[in-house]
Amino acid sequence: MNKRELVDAISDRLGSKKAAAEAVDAILETIQTTVAKGDKVAITGFGSFEKADRPARTARNPATGKTIQVPATSVPKFKAGADFKNLVAGKN
Repeated sequence: MNKRELVDAISDRLGSKKAAAEAVDAILETIQTTVAKGDKVAITGFGSFEKADRPARTARNPATGKTIQVPATSVPKFKAGADFKNLVAGKN
């Protein structure tokens, strides 16, 4: 499912495609800006989003075998909640 399909699915419940698109955009933007600031977003039963720091490291180019330095970076991290895990596993 892509973003457009998600908006379509939500618009069935809200009755308006415009309202659904605004809701999806607002949720995603809020999660992104909150995590980018370093705060955690936890949605009970669904999961949590947080910022993870990756330290600098040495890697190897598989094509040439040459070692390269990979700089430290921050990445978004998602951890599924128990209800979400159980639903995917078919336990609900």
